[in-house]
Amino acid sequence: MLTKEDNDRLTQVGAGTPLGQTMRRYWIPALLSWELPEPDCPPVRVKLLGEDLVAFKDTEGRIGLLEELCPHRLASLYFGRNEECGLRCVYHGWKFDVEGQCVGMMNEPAENDFKHKIRTQAYPTIEAGGMIWAYMGPPEQRPPAPNFLWTQMPETHRHVTKVIQECNWLQALEGGIDTSHAPILHRSISPDASQPGIDPNSAWARSGAPQLELDITDYGYRYAGVRTLAEGGYHIRAYHFVLPFHQLRPTTTIEGHDGVAGHIWVPMDDGNTMIYNWQHTLSEEPLTEEDRLERRLGNGPEDVDSKTFRSYDDRHNDYGMDRQVQKYETFTGIRGINKQDRAIQESMGRIVDRTREHLGPADRAIIQARRLLLQAIKTVQEGGVPGGIEPTYYQLRAGQGVIPADMDWRQLIEPELSATGD
Repeated sequence: MLTKEDNDRLTQVGAGTPLGQTMRRYWIPALLSWELPEPDCPPVRVKLLGEDLVAFKDTEGRIGLLEELCPHRLASLYFGRNEECGLRCVYHGWKFDVEGQCVGMMNEPAENDFKHKIRTQAYPTIEAGGMIWAYMGPPEQRPPAPNFLWTQMPETHRHVTKVIQECNWLQALEGGIDTSHAPILHRSISPDASQPGIDPNSAWARSGAPQLELDITDYGYRYAGVRTLAEGGYHIRAYHFVLPFHQLRPTTTIEGHDGVAGHIWVPMDDGNTMIYNWQHTLSEEPLTEEDRLERRLGNGPEDVDSKTFRSYDDRHNDYGMDRQVQKYETFTGIRGINKQDRAIQESMGRIVDRTREHLGPADRAIIQARRLLLQAIKTVQEGGVPGGIEPTYYQLRAGQGVIPADMDWRQLIEPELSATGD
């Protein structure tokens, strides 16, 4: 359990809050690249860390991320005209470039020109992995680019989507890094289940509750669920947690090829999270169109509105739960593994009261993540550099498999590690 004070510190992300200041030291996913498809295309609203912003791609292809409200009379720049290397407010014609500098004032005579004195908040952006990332912290402390291995993959071999989850970012993250729940919440009861789930006859499901092993690193930690098999050996799923909100986990494509996937849990505000879902294949074969539909996960176009990024199934229709399917086929009766996650995590309320929890050894990854986040806050408050800033995570991969009893699970991912445990 956490104290109320620490729970507040880990869930409040607005400007000036301890965690808000800490998260602003990292590159933060702001939107998908395809949301700004071409120069001078319509602007897009963005909500990050409690701030209302607007993104646009200017005539030269540069990406701007500005405070949504025009500094003149506080009208929304979302309604603005994207024209000639700037976003022009339609109320009085004040125009701003990607750096937030006012470059035009249609309502002022030439002799009253004072546009050089007017700026609005603008955040630097970079594009990587099919996403646009923003840096919202002090300019002199801008970190290296977020060049995760998956961002370096060709478009044919990677895929990214996003979906809004109506709860605080931390309970979404904690669900993602909790490996003990996966073969329970996501399991199929019947091997012939009509909905996707973890096969009850698989080694993962048969092996029972895991032992958690975790190594602290300079980017966060690497960890594994180690499950003993009756026939000998262990079933292993080895992951990484990269501060402040990244997870890397093993996955398998529709064609059965090994891959790596993960989530980025980006706080929109204290009560809403934008979850970015990414995957890439380790095979020479590209991802298929079926892979990109994400039917098994519930993140694709059949499950999520591509304009609002809200799930078609939510609390208002019980996430599409089918009680007959729950009774005979799957543990939840909800189609889509990540949709199951959203249902359970949203059921906990917007912000969990962690003073009421009763944690055990299976929650070790969650406990350690909280400690690392609190330490990152402390480090920033003391003027230091928090973990996960340096590029030691660039080549990380996750892994899974059945290994003999005398093998260390770290050998599944060791060749790709670029940081050592403490």
